[in-house]
Amino acid sequence: MTIPKVETATASDEPSIVDVVVLAFSADPAARWTWPDPHQYISHFPDFVRAFGGKAFASASAYYVDNCAGAALWLPPDIHPDEEMLTDLIKRTASKHRQSEAFAVFEQMGRYHPNEPHWYLPLIGVDPSQQGKGYGSALMKHGLIPCDRDSKLAYLESTNPRNIPLYERHGFELLGTIQVGTSPPIFPMLREPR
Repeated sequence: MTIPKVETATASDEPSIVDVVVLAFSADPAARWTWPDPHQYISHFPDFVRAFGGKAFASASAYYVDNCAGAALWLPPDIHPDEEMLTDLIKRTASKHRQSEAFAVFEQMGRYHPNEPHWYLPLIGVDPSQQGKGYGSALMKHGLIPCDRDSKLAYLESTNPRNIPLYERHGFELLGTIQVGTSPPIFPMLREPR
């Protein structure tokens, strides 16, 4: 099997990367809990991707593989999701009965983040038609290089329990479970540098 080549995204790659992440999360439990209607999901999840992981583009830590068959948006130490944009998006687009639970989920997610500077992986995904080709592993290995080189922790939340084994293979350990009201479980995970 050929090892997929991982590329660093430029600003011109952003639309294609956002598109593949939207495809990758189309059946994600947390994403679809927030926007269960297909039209809502397609309309609003691209903005979520930009708010949650978009700072990776300016940080040169947005990566893609094989013509954007998959992508990962890593946030370097001390770079955080755009909380103001996220809050506004949820208030404008999520149903009223989901909003308080969604904000409580984000609050719990914040409690699991390490206090020390760390790399954060808010979003990684592969086009469903391209899964099973090693793209997720290639993106993960590439993203972990600076973590190990600089002796920094890596942190993520798995919104799909099916992905936990992939993260564990790359050294992440499960920290607990986040669940509020009707939300699906989300699994915070931490990796020590190697």
